Amino acid sequence: MGVYHISGGNKLSGQLRVYGAKNAILPILASVILNAGESVIHNCPNISDTCISIKILEDIGCKVAYDGETMVVDSSVADVCSVSAELMREMRSSFIFLGGLLGRFHKVNISYPGGCELGARPIDLHLKALKQMGTEIREEHGFIICEAKRLIGTHINLDLPSVGATENIMLTAALAEGETKLTNAAKEPEIEDLEAFLNGMGADVRGAGTDTIVIRGVKKLHSVEHTVMPDRIAAGTFLVAAAITGGKVLLTEARPEHLYPVTSRLIEAGCKIASEDSTVYLEAPTELRPIEFLRTRPHPGFPTDMQPQIMSLLSLAQGVSIISETVFESRSKHIAELRRMGADIIVAPDGTTFIIKGVRKLHGATVESKDLRGGAALILAGLAAEGDTTVLGSKHVERGYDQIEKSLKDLGGNIRYEA
Repeated sequence: MGVYHISGGNKLSGQLRVYGAKNAILPILASVILNAGESVIHNCPNISDTCISIKILEDIGCKVAYDGETMVVDSSVADVCSVSAELMREMRSSFIFLGGLLGRFHKVNISYPGGCELGARPIDLHLKALKQMGTEIREEHGFIICEAKRLIGTHINLDLPSVGATENIMLTAALAEGETKLTNAAKEPEIEDLEAFLNGMGADVRGAGTDTIVIRGVKKLHSVEHTVMPDRIAAGTFLVAAAITGGKVLLTEARPEHLYPVTSRLIEAGCKIASEDSTVYLEAPTELRPIEFLRTRPHPGFPTDMQPQIMSLLSLAQGVSIISETVFESRSKHIAELRRMGADIIVAPDGTTFIIKGVRKLHGATVESKDLRGGAALILAGLAAEGDTTVLGSKHVERGYDQIEKSLKDLGGNIRYEA
Protein backbone atom coordinates (compact mmCIF):
# COMPACT_ATOMS: atom_id res chain seq x y z
CA MET A 1 0.00 0.00 0.00
CA GLY A 2 1.44 3.37 -1.06
CA VAL A 3 1.61 6.71 0.72
CA TYR A 4 1.36 10.37 -0.29
CA HIS A 5 4.00 12.84 0.93
CA ILE A 6 2.77 16.43 0.87
CA SER A 7 4.41 19.73 1.72
CA GLY A 8 1.66 22.29 2.21
CA GLY A 9 1.51 25.99 1.50
CA ASN A 10 1.42 26.20 -2.30
CA LYS A 11 -1.56 27.90 -3.93
CA LEU A 12 -2.90 25.51 -6.56
CA SER A 13 -3.49 27.20 -9.89
CA GLY A 14 -3.79 26.07 -13.50
CA GLN A 15 -5.92 24.04 -15.87
CA LEU A 16 -7.07 20.41 -15.64
CA ARG A 17 -9.03 18.13 -17.93
CA VAL A 18 -11.69 16.12 -16.11
CA TYR A 19 -11.38 12.40 -16.85
CA GLY A 20 -14.10 9.78 -17.10
CA ALA A 21 -16.39 9.08 -14.16
CA LYS A 22 -15.73 6.19 -11.79
CA ASN A 23 -19.42 5.89 -10.96
CA ALA A 24 -20.33 5.75 -14.66
CA ILE A 25 -17.71 3.34 -15.99
CA LEU A 26 -18.45 0.59 -13.44
CA PRO A 27 -22.13 -0.04 -14.36
CA ILE A 28 -21.23 0.37 -18.03
CA LEU A 29 -18.62 -2.38 -17.73
CA ALA A 30 -21.20 -4.60 -16.05
CA SER A 31 -23.65 -4.01 -18.91
CA VAL A 32 -21.25 -4.98 -21.72
CA ILE A 33 -22.08 -8.60 -20.88
CA LEU A 34 -25.60 -8.09 -22.23
CA ASN A 35 -24.87 -7.48 -25.90
CA ALA A 36 -22.78 -10.62 -26.55
CA GLY A 37 -20.76 -8.47 -28.92
CA GLU A 38 -18.10 -5.76 -28.99
CA SER A 39 -18.18 -2.64 -26.83
CA VAL A 40 -15.78 0.23 -27.46
CA ILE A 41 -15.62 2.61 -24.51
CA HIS A 42 -13.69 5.88 -24.56
CA ASN A 43 -12.61 8.15 -21.68
CA CYS A 44 -12.19 5.24 -19.27
CA PRO A 45 -10.63 6.37 -15.96
CA ASN A 46 -7.41 4.51 -15.14
CA ILE A 47 -8.34 3.66 -11.56
CA SER A 48 -8.08 0.46 -9.56
CA ASP A 49 -11.86 -0.12 -9.65
CA THR A 50 -11.65 -0.17 -13.45
CA CYS A 51 -8.85 -2.73 -13.22
CA ILE A 52 -10.92 -4.92 -10.89
CA SER A 53 -13.88 -4.71 -13.28
CA ILE A 54 -11.60 -5.86 -16.11
CA LYS A 55 -10.53 -8.84 -14.00
CA ILE A 56 -14.18 -9.72 -13.40
CA LEU A 57 -14.96 -9.49 -17.11
CA GLU A 58 -11.99 -11.71 -17.95
CA ASP A 59 -13.00 -14.10 -15.17
CA ILE A 60 -16.37 -14.69 -16.85
CA GLY A 61 -14.75 -15.21 -20.24
CA CYS A 62 -14.74 -11.79 -21.92
CA LYS A 63 -11.78 -10.58 -23.98
CA VAL A 64 -10.59 -7.12 -22.91
CA ALA A 65 -8.10 -4.72 -24.50
CA TYR A 66 -7.34 -1.53 -22.57
CA ASP A 67 -4.78 1.18 -23.26
CA GLY A 68 -5.59 3.49 -20.34
CA GLU A 69 -8.05 5.64 -22.30
CA THR A 70 -10.10 3.36 -24.55
CA MET A 71 -11.35 -0.12 -23.72
CA VAL A 72 -12.61 -2.75 -26.13
CA VAL A 73 -14.59 -5.63 -24.65
CA ASP A 74 -15.71 -8.70 -26.59
CA SER A 75 -18.41 -10.39 -24.52
CA SER A 76 -19.49 -12.82 -27.24
CA VAL A 77 -17.26 -15.49 -25.71
CA ALA A 78 -18.41 -14.97 -22.11
CA ASP A 79 -19.58 -18.31 -20.76
CA VAL A 80 -19.35 -18.10 -16.96
CA CYS A 81 -22.26 -16.82 -14.87
CA SER A 82 -20.40 -16.41 -11.58
CA VAL A 83 -17.87 -14.01 -10.06
CA SER A 84 -15.18 -15.19 -7.67
CA ALA A 85 -15.56 -14.17 -4.03
CA GLU A 86 -12.03 -12.76 -4.06
CA LEU A 87 -12.87 -10.25 -6.80
CA MET A 88 -16.25 -9.41 -5.27
CA ARG A 89 -14.59 -8.48 -1.98
CA GLU A 90 -12.37 -5.89 -3.67
CA MET A 91 -15.11 -3.35 -4.40
CA ARG A 92 -18.69 -2.62 -3.39
CA SER A 93 -19.76 -1.79 -6.96
CA SER A 94 -18.99 -5.36 -8.04
CA PHE A 95 -22.60 -6.22 -7.16
CA ILE A 96 -23.72 -4.43 -10.32
CA PHE A 97 -22.48 -7.46 -12.26
CA LEU A 98 -25.50 -9.29 -10.87
CA GLY A 99 -27.83 -7.50 -13.30
CA GLY A 100 -25.60 -7.99 -16.33
CA LEU A 101 -25.09 -11.69 -15.73
CA LEU A 102 -28.72 -12.37 -14.86
CA GLY A 103 -29.92 -10.48 -17.92
CA ARG A 104 -27.57 -12.46 -20.20
CA PHE A 105 -27.61 -15.96 -18.70
CA HIS A 106 -30.72 -15.95 -16.46
CA LYS A 107 -28.49 -17.43 -13.77
CA VAL A 108 -25.92 -15.93 -11.41
CA ASN A 109 -23.75 -17.19 -8.57
CA ILE A 110 -22.30 -14.21 -6.74
CA SER A 111 -21.01 -13.41 -3.25
CA TYR A 112 -21.55 -10.37 -1.08
CA PRO A 113 -19.51 -7.35 -2.24
CA GLY A 114 -16.69 -5.57 -0.40
CA GLY A 115 -15.38 -2.01 -0.79
CA CYS A 116 -15.17 0.95 1.59
CA GLU A 117 -16.83 0.45 4.96
CA LEU A 118 -19.27 3.35 5.02
CA GLY A 119 -22.08 1.63 6.86
CA ALA A 120 -25.08 -0.37 5.73
CA ARG A 121 -25.69 -0.38 1.99
CA PRO A 122 -28.34 -3.09 1.91
CA ILE A 123 -28.66 -5.28 -1.16
CA ASP A 124 -32.19 -6.32 -0.22
CA LEU A 125 -33.54 -3.60 -2.55
CA HIS A 126 -31.76 -5.28 -5.46
CA LEU A 127 -32.96 -8.77 -4.58
CA LYS A 128 -36.55 -7.71 -3.88
CA ALA A 129 -36.77 -6.12 -7.34
CA LEU A 130 -35.29 -9.15 -9.08
CA LYS A 131 -37.79 -11.43 -7.33
CA GLN A 132 -40.59 -9.26 -8.71
CA MET A 133 -39.22 -9.94 -12.21
CA GLY A 134 -39.41 -13.70 -11.75
CA THR A 135 -36.04 -14.52 -10.20
CA GLU A 136 -35.69 -17.28 -7.63
CA ILE A 137 -33.04 -16.40 -5.04
CA ARG A 138 -31.34 -18.51 -2.39
CA GLU A 139 -28.21 -18.18 -0.28
CA GLU A 140 -25.63 -20.94 0.15
CA HIS A 141 -22.34 -20.68 2.03
CA GLY A 142 -22.09 -16.89 1.62
CA PHE A 143 -23.12 -16.91 -2.04
CA ILE A 144 -26.31 -15.52 -3.56
CA ILE A 145 -27.69 -17.79 -6.28
CA CYS A 146 -30.20 -16.26 -8.66
CA GLU A 147 -32.09 -18.18 -11.35
CA ALA A 148 -34.93 -17.14 -13.66
CA LYS A 149 -36.63 -19.30 -16.26
CA ARG A 150 -38.11 -16.08 -17.64
CA LEU A 151 -37.43 -12.46 -16.74
CA ILE A 152 -40.70 -10.56 -16.94
CA GLY A 153 -41.18 -6.80 -16.83
CA THR A 154 -43.23 -5.38 -13.98
CA HIS A 155 -43.78 -2.24 -11.90
CA ILE A 156 -41.06 -1.84 -9.27
CA ASN A 157 -41.13 0.89 -6.64
CA LEU A 158 -37.87 1.30 -4.71
CA ASP A 159 -38.15 1.97 -0.99
CA LEU A 160 -35.09 4.22 -1.37
CA PRO A 161 -33.65 5.80 -4.54
CA SER A 162 -30.66 3.45 -4.52
CA VAL A 163 -28.17 4.03 -7.33
CA GLY A 164 -26.97 0.42 -7.37
CA ALA A 165 -30.48 -1.05 -7.31
CA THR A 166 -31.59 1.30 -10.10
CA GLU A 167 -28.65 0.19 -12.23
CA ASN A 168 -29.16 -3.52 -11.56
CA ILE A 169 -32.84 -3.25 -12.50
CA MET A 170 -32.00 -1.41 -15.73
CA LEU A 171 -29.52 -4.11 -16.73
CA THR A 172 -31.82 -7.00 -15.84
CA ALA A 173 -34.83 -5.45 -17.59
CA ALA A 174 -33.04 -4.59 -20.85
CA LEU A 175 -33.57 -8.12 -22.24
CA ALA A 176 -36.62 -9.06 -20.16
CA GLU A 177 -40.05 -9.76 -21.59
CA GLY A 178 -42.37 -6.76 -21.63
CA GLU A 179 -42.10 -3.41 -19.88
CA THR A 180 -40.48 -2.63 -16.54
CA LYS A 181 -41.55 0.60 -14.86
CA LEU A 182 -39.22 1.70 -12.08
CA THR A 183 -40.45 4.42 -9.73
CA ASN A 184 -38.52 6.25 -7.00
CA ALA A 185 -35.44 5.60 -9.13
CA ALA A 186 -32.07 7.23 -8.43
CA LYS A 187 -31.58 10.39 -10.52
CA GLU A 188 -27.78 10.65 -10.58
CA PRO A 189 -26.14 11.77 -13.87
CA GLU A 190 -24.34 8.41 -14.03
CA ILE A 191 -27.77 6.76 -14.44
CA GLU A 192 -28.30 8.92 -17.54
CA ASP A 193 -24.92 7.82 -18.90
CA LEU A 194 -25.87 4.18 -18.37
CA GLU A 195 -29.15 4.78 -20.23
CA ALA A 196 -27.21 6.29 -23.14
CA PHE A 197 -24.89 3.28 -23.24
CA LEU A 198 -27.73 0.74 -23.12
CA ASN A 199 -29.70 2.56 -25.80
CA GLY A 200 -26.53 2.76 -27.89
CA MET A 201 -26.54 -1.02 -28.12
CA GLY A 202 -30.22 -1.25 -28.94
CA ALA A 203 -32.01 -1.21 -25.58
CA ASP A 204 -35.18 0.81 -25.04
CA VAL A 205 -34.72 2.80 -21.84
CA ARG A 206 -36.42 6.13 -21.12
CA GLY A 207 -36.59 8.49 -18.14
CA ALA A 208 -33.09 8.30 -16.59
CA GLY A 209 -32.46 11.45 -14.60
CA THR A 210 -36.04 11.45 -13.34
CA ASP A 211 -37.66 9.36 -10.62
CA THR A 212 -39.45 7.15 -13.16
CA ILE A 213 -37.56 4.97 -15.63
CA VAL A 214 -39.31 2.77 -18.19
CA ILE A 215 -37.42 -0.14 -19.76
CA ARG A 216 -39.04 -2.00 -22.63
CA GLY A 217 -37.30 -5.33 -23.07
CA VAL A 218 -35.82 -6.15 -26.47
CA LYS A 219 -34.90 -9.50 -28.01
CA LYS A 220 -31.27 -8.73 -28.76
CA LEU A 221 -28.58 -6.09 -28.30
CA HIS A 222 -25.68 -5.20 -30.58
CA SER A 223 -22.17 -3.76 -30.51
CA VAL A 224 -21.73 -0.20 -29.26
CA GLU A 225 -19.27 2.71 -29.04
CA HIS A 226 -19.56 5.18 -26.16
CA THR A 227 -17.66 7.97 -24.40
CA VAL A 228 -17.93 8.01 -20.60
CA MET A 229 -19.17 11.21 -18.96
CA PRO A 230 -16.70 13.33 -16.93
CA ASP A 231 -16.26 12.55 -13.25
CA ARG A 232 -18.22 15.13 -11.25
CA ILE A 233 -16.72 13.99 -7.93
CA ALA A 234 -13.14 14.23 -9.17
CA ALA A 235 -14.01 17.65 -10.63
CA GLY A 236 -15.48 18.77 -7.30
CA THR A 237 -12.37 17.51 -5.49
CA PHE A 238 -10.09 19.60 -7.73
CA LEU A 239 -12.27 22.69 -7.24
CA VAL A 240 -11.95 22.26 -3.47
CA ALA A 241 -8.18 21.76 -3.86
CA ALA A 242 -7.90 25.22 -5.42
CA ALA A 243 -10.30 26.75 -2.90
CA ILE A 244 -8.62 25.34 0.21
CA THR A 245 -5.17 26.53 -0.89
CA GLY A 246 -6.26 30.01 -1.95
CA GLY A 247 -5.67 29.34 -5.64
CA LYS A 248 -7.65 29.16 -8.86
CA VAL A 249 -8.37 26.44 -11.39
CA LEU A 250 -9.99 26.02 -14.79
CA LEU A 251 -11.56 22.61 -15.40
CA THR A 252 -12.09 21.55 -19.00
CA GLU A 253 -14.30 18.78 -20.42
CA ALA A 254 -16.54 19.19 -17.39
CA ARG A 255 -20.34 19.28 -17.07
CA PRO A 256 -21.22 22.44 -15.09
CA GLU A 257 -24.82 21.29 -14.61
CA HIS A 258 -23.59 18.16 -12.81
CA LEU A 259 -21.43 20.26 -10.49
CA TYR A 260 -24.03 22.81 -9.39
CA PRO A 261 -24.78 21.09 -6.03
CA VAL A 262 -21.07 21.54 -5.20
CA THR A 263 -20.32 24.88 -6.89
CA SER A 264 -23.34 26.54 -5.24
CA ARG A 265 -21.85 25.66 -1.84
CA LEU A 266 -18.38 26.83 -2.86
CA ILE A 267 -19.94 30.18 -3.82
CA GLU A 268 -21.52 30.25 -0.35
CA ALA A 269 -18.01 29.73 1.07
CA GLY A 270 -16.84 32.84 -0.78
CA CYS A 271 -15.42 31.37 -4.01
CA LYS A 272 -15.94 32.96 -7.41
CA ILE A 273 -17.31 30.49 -9.96
CA ALA A 274 -17.75 30.96 -13.71
CA SER A 275 -18.86 28.24 -16.10
CA GLU A 276 -19.58 27.73 -19.78
CA ASP A 277 -20.59 24.72 -21.85
CA SER A 278 -17.79 22.40 -20.76
CA THR A 279 -15.58 24.49 -18.46
CA VAL A 280 -15.74 25.54 -14.81
CA TYR A 281 -13.49 28.22 -13.32
CA LEU A 282 -12.95 28.76 -9.59
CA GLU A 283 -11.09 31.52 -7.80
CA ALA A 284 -10.62 31.22 -4.05
CA PRO A 285 -11.49 34.08 -1.69
CA THR A 286 -9.00 35.82 0.58
CA GLU A 287 -10.82 34.25 3.52
CA LEU A 288 -13.15 31.25 3.41
CA ARG A 289 -16.63 31.73 4.83
CA PRO A 290 -18.45 29.03 6.82
CA ILE A 291 -21.53 27.23 5.50
CA GLU A 292 -24.28 27.49 8.08
CA PHE A 293 -25.86 24.10 7.33
CA LEU A 294 -25.15 21.47 4.67
CA ARG A 295 -27.05 18.20 4.34
CA THR A 296 -25.98 15.38 2.01
CA ARG A 297 -28.75 14.06 -0.21
CA PRO A 298 -29.20 11.88 -3.29
CA HIS A 299 -28.85 13.83 -6.54
CA PRO A 300 -29.65 16.67 -7.13
CA GLY A 301 -28.75 17.28 -3.49
CA PHE A 302 -25.22 17.73 -2.19
CA PRO A 303 -23.36 14.46 -2.93
CA THR A 304 -22.21 12.36 0.00
CA ASP A 305 -19.06 11.61 -2.03
CA MET A 306 -18.05 15.28 -1.58
CA GLN A 307 -18.78 15.49 2.15
CA PRO A 308 -15.25 14.71 3.44
CA GLN A 309 -13.62 17.12 0.97
CA ILE A 310 -15.95 20.01 1.82
CA MET A 311 -15.30 19.28 5.51
CA SER A 312 -11.56 19.80 4.98
CA LEU A 313 -12.37 23.14 3.35
CA LEU A 314 -14.71 24.24 6.13
CA SER A 315 -12.12 23.36 8.77
CA LEU A 316 -10.33 26.53 7.58
CA ALA A 317 -13.43 28.71 7.16
CA GLN A 318 -13.68 31.50 9.71
CA GLY A 319 -16.81 30.57 11.63
CA VAL A 320 -18.97 27.56 12.45
CA SER A 321 -20.32 25.17 9.83
CA ILE A 322 -22.67 22.22 10.32
CA ILE A 323 -22.81 19.14 8.10
CA SER A 324 -25.53 16.49 8.32
CA GLU A 325 -24.66 13.16 6.66
CA THR A 326 -27.92 11.45 5.66
CA VAL A 327 -26.70 8.85 3.15
CA PHE A 328 -24.00 6.79 4.95
CA GLU A 329 -24.04 6.54 8.73
CA SER A 330 -20.33 5.68 8.94
CA ARG A 331 -18.88 8.36 6.66
CA SER A 332 -16.92 10.04 9.42
CA LYS A 333 -13.61 8.15 9.70
CA HIS A 334 -11.70 11.10 8.25
CA ILE A 335 -12.69 13.31 11.18
CA ALA A 336 -10.24 11.82 13.68
CA GLU A 337 -7.46 12.19 11.11
CA LEU A 338 -8.36 15.83 10.40
CA ARG A 339 -8.21 16.47 14.15
CA ARG A 340 -4.63 15.21 14.12
CA MET A 341 -3.93 18.08 11.76
CA GLY A 342 -5.51 20.65 14.09
CA ALA A 343 -9.09 20.72 12.82
CA ASP A 344 -11.79 21.51 15.40
CA ILE A 345 -14.66 19.14 14.59
CA ILE A 346 -17.33 17.89 16.99
CA VAL A 347 -19.45 14.83 16.24
CA ALA A 348 -22.98 15.21 17.63
CA PRO A 349 -24.51 12.34 19.67
CA ASP A 350 -26.43 11.11 16.60
CA GLY A 351 -23.09 10.32 14.94
CA THR A 352 -24.09 11.89 11.63
CA THR A 353 -24.08 15.60 12.44
CA PHE A 354 -20.71 17.37 12.44
CA ILE A 355 -19.95 20.81 13.85
CA ILE A 356 -16.85 22.37 12.29
CA LYS A 357 -15.27 25.36 14.00
CA GLY A 358 -12.86 26.93 11.54
CA VAL A 359 -9.24 27.29 12.62
CA ARG A 360 -6.63 29.69 11.28
CA LYS A 361 -4.31 26.94 10.11
CA LEU A 362 -3.85 23.20 9.89
CA HIS A 363 -0.50 21.59 10.57
CA GLY A 364 1.17 18.65 8.88
CA ALA A 365 0.86 15.20 10.42
CA THR A 366 0.90 11.51 9.57
CA VAL A 367 -2.68 10.46 8.88
CA GLU A 368 -4.36 7.40 7.42
CA SER A 369 -6.92 7.10 4.64
CA LYS A 370 -9.73 4.78 5.76
CA ASP A 371 -11.85 5.11 2.61
CA LEU A 372 -11.81 6.66 -0.86
CA ARG A 373 -13.27 10.14 -0.32
CA GLY A 374 -11.87 10.46 3.19
CA GLY A 375 -8.41 9.87 1.74
CA ALA A 376 -8.96 12.64 -0.81
CA ALA A 377 -10.04 14.96 2.00
CA LEU A 378 -6.81 14.31 3.91
CA ILE A 379 -4.73 15.03 0.82
CA LEU A 380 -6.56 18.35 0.39
CA ALA A 381 -5.97 19.21 4.04
CA GLY A 382 -2.28 18.38 3.61
CA LEU A 383 -2.01 20.74 0.64
CA ALA A 384 -3.33 23.59 2.80
CA ALA A 385 -1.49 22.72 6.02
CA GLU A 386 1.74 24.17 7.34
CA GLY A 387 4.60 21.68 7.16
CA ASP A 388 4.69 18.13 5.87
CA THR A 389 1.85 15.62 5.78
CA THR A 390 2.01 11.89 5.08
CA VAL A 391 -1.23 10.21 4.02
CA LEU A 392 -1.15 6.43 4.44
CA GLY A 393 -3.50 4.04 2.65
CA SER A 394 -3.26 5.07 -0.99
CA LYS A 395 -5.15 1.99 -2.16
CA HIS A 396 -8.43 3.61 -1.14
CA VAL A 397 -7.72 6.81 -3.07
CA GLU A 398 -6.55 4.88 -6.12
CA ARG A 399 -9.99 3.25 -6.34
CA GLY A 400 -11.52 6.49 -7.59
CA TYR A 401 -8.82 8.95 -8.70
CA ASP A 402 -6.63 8.59 -11.76
CA GLN A 403 -3.17 9.45 -10.34
CA ILE A 404 -4.45 12.21 -8.08
CA GLU A 405 -0.88 13.20 -7.22
CA LYS A 406 -0.16 13.98 -10.89
CA SER A 407 -3.24 16.18 -11.26
CA LEU A 408 -2.41 18.11 -8.09
CA LYS A 409 1.24 18.41 -9.06
CA ASP A 410 0.18 19.85 -12.42
CA LEU A 411 -1.59 22.59 -10.47
CA GLY A 412 1.53 23.34 -8.44
CA GLY A 413 0.91 21.13 -5.43
CA ASN A 414 3.97 19.74 -3.67
CA ILE A 415 2.90 16.11 -3.51
CA ARG A 416 4.76 12.86 -4.10
CA TYR A 417 3.50 9.28 -4.27
CA GLU A 418 5.61 6.49 -2.82
CA ALA A 419 4.67 2.88 -3.52
